[in-house]
Amino acid sequence: MSHNIAGIDVHKKLLVVVVVDPAKPEVALQSRRFGAGAAELSHLSAWLNEQGVVEAVMESTAQYWKPVWLELEPHLRLHLAQAQSNKAPKGRKSDMADAKRLARRFVAGELMLSFIPEPEQRAWRMVTRGRLQLIRERVQLQNQIESLLEEGRIKLSSVLTDLLGASGRRILRAMAKGETSPETLARLGDRNLKCGLAVLVDALTGSMGALHRRLLAQHLDRIELIDCQIEELNRLAATQMEKHQDAVTRLIEIPGIGAEAAQEILAEIGPDAAAFHSAAQLASWVGVCPGSNESAGKNHSGRSAKGNRFLRRLLCQAAQAAARTKDSHLQAVFKRYVVRLGYVKAVWAIAHRLCKIIWNVLRKGGRFIEFSETRNPRAVQRAINHHLKALRRLGYPTLPVPQPQVAAKG
Repeated sequence: MSHNIAGIDVHKKLLVVVVVDPAKPEVALQSRRFGAGAAELSHLSAWLNEQGVVEAVMESTAQYWKPVWLELEPHLRLHLAQAQSNKAPKGRKSDMADAKRLARRFVAGELMLSFIPEPEQRAWRMVTRGRLQLIRERVQLQNQIESLLEEGRIKLSSVLTDLLGASGRRILRAMAKGETSPETLARLGDRNLKCGLAVLVDALTGSMGALHRRLLAQHLDRIELIDCQIEELNRLAATQMEKHQDAVTRLIEIPGIGAEAAQEILAEIGPDAAAFHSAAQLASWVGVCPGSNESAGKNHSGRSAKGNRFLRRLLCQAAQAAARTKDSHLQAVFKRYVVRLGYVKAVWAIAHRLCKIIWNVLRKGGRFIEFSETRNPRAVQRAINHHLKALRRLGYPTLPVPQPQVAAKG
């Protein structure tokens, strides 16, 4: 049959489907409404098969497109369009017209399509993004604990490097159980604390009420639960990505990229970046390259597109870490840029470079080479060993120890 393309307008409880002939996409050959339950999705799949549909396009409406995608994925070639690219003129919007317009614009190549990876990589994303959410919740809880301490005139976070380290947790637990003596609490800290006993006693002198202690106990319980969940996700991510540990090992050689960041990169773009044919395409998808808003031969704005918010955040953090890596080539580039671009734009320029480096490492199977002549190879090896230890803590059993690649001097 020639009518082999379907446009699906997705809603929470309703699916509107239009089948068109790619030769005449403006004419709807068949149209029908379906529910969003399991039985209705099964009927949708059977009906599309009867109509000879081999390709379908749908809008990325919240999370409601996912059940439809999972049901149709084994049977059809699917495409997910960004809703903004199928926007209707005001006053001329209807569900059936949206589905028809979706198919017509897909045939004309006017839609912005989203990258949907294979099921295995989608599972990686679920794990790494779930871990990121837990880490954010942990940071919020730590801030709430510090707020409680400040209200009780306890300045513990001012004298301890890590409020939730071993010493800090012992002190906070005793405080939550009702201990009020600053001297007794201070003796729970390690002997090697830099602040000293007298300073610690002074920081613990305050007045924590019963309500503060109760809330503190709840926050500590939640943090312990979150720590256990993060550890479980670490083991799960290591198990799922174990066969790609070579790619993870090569990524941690890049300045600014650590163990967890390497896992997140693999989860977002894949172990070999197969969906991106060039480094420029990857940078555009992530949103770390200059944008284009050209009219009348002039580019009116170079503002970057939103892109993938997970990788944008990660590359921004990695760029700031790379800019602080002593004597590295990326630090030298950052220092040149920051003079004329300012800090923010210089960081984005480094993030753009990192994105291109990541593409070459994954797509071409290469390794990062440090071009700075002042960079000490021993310092590079120490950084790599530090990240390898972090990978082992995440659950990777055995890892080869790569030798740093440093360009020859002179």
